[in-house]
Amino acid sequence: MIIDYSNWIKKLLKIAIEQKATDLHLVADYFPTLRIERELVPLEKEKRLTPEDAKELVFAMLSQRQREKLLKELEIDFSFEFEQHRFRVNAFFQRGKISAALRILPKEIKSIEELNLPPKLHFFAQAKQGLVLICGPSSHGKSTTLAALIEEINQTRNCHIITIEDPIEYVFEGKKAIVEQREVGSDTESFHEALKHVLRQDPDVIMVGEMRDPESISMTITAAETGHLVFSTLHTNSAAQTIHRIIDSFPANQQPQIKSQLASSLLGIVSQRLIKRIKGGLIPACEILINTPAVSNLIREGKIHEIPIVIENSQEMGMISLNRYLAELVKKGEIDLESAKTWSLSPSELKFLIK
Repeated sequence: MIIDYSNWIKKLLKIAIEQKATDLHLVADYFPTLRIERELVPLEKEKRLTPEDAKELVFAMLSQRQREKLLKELEIDFSFEFEQHRFRVNAFFQRGKISAALRILPKEIKSIEELNLPPKLHFFAQAKQGLVLICGPSSHGKSTTLAALIEEINQTRNCHIITIEDPIEYVFEGKKAIVEQREVGSDTESFHEALKHVLRQDPDVIMVGEMRDPESISMTITAAETGHLVFSTLHTNSAAQTIHRIIDSFPANQQPQIKSQLASSLLGIVSQRLIKRIKGGLIPACEILINTPAVSNLIREGKIHEIPIVIENSQEMGMISLNRYLAELVKKGEIDLESAKTWSLSPSELKFLIK
């Protein structure tokens, strides 16, 4: 029997959308599998995928050039559109077979309030210059938070926004702002190349999808230093770890300079988790660091381990520790204590905040 893989992948995507899944996995020898509220749910009414099925389902989403790239480089990131929804896809080889993980992106860009994010995030969208980093584990809403910030700027400011992404996830329609989105692989060769030229393109706001190497980190910090508002993401668990990661990306002889640059250009860091709500769905829990003179001095002096203390003692400035945020969610009945302990970086301290 001849299988129409183009229709099959559309059917699977439709099921994923209808069931409000966040991800769809296509793996040979398994059923197509959804992730719904962090749980994997196999679609057992579908057939188990053969290696050929998995390959052809992926190929149905790819252009000829992208197919050639996958076969040559053994993995590829790309975006795919279906029925006004966008999907971020990573296709790759495992044990000689093609697999894919598809992230279902929300149809509309939600606001900070709609995402249940803390109001302090408006401060970052209203800033004129500096580096803002959105951090957290993989699949915990960093891109969605970033999109909310960029869209707020788009709606409220007459400015020029340039994004550099791999791949483009959320598509912005220019409102008050001019928004240009560059995709690595189709609009530019690499993050490095795009960052090398972006300052000549007269941007006010720059969004870098991810800082992946010392070169891109250095160029992103430089962009913030030279009077631009710059947003990016990192896969780190806390504000302090984020700063450590940036500094440790460089050789020891370059670290004093990076500390100095980061101390002067950093505006703030938001580290977030998405946690199961008691009443269903997910809710973010955040740690927020604002770069004050005290924080700046700690970065310059390399006393990063003292930053959590500053966060805990600076609530009046809009900072909040992850533990305090988790405790508030427990007190409000949004999440249970076990979930809070699971995501806390220091569960032993958490219990004192909940009493």
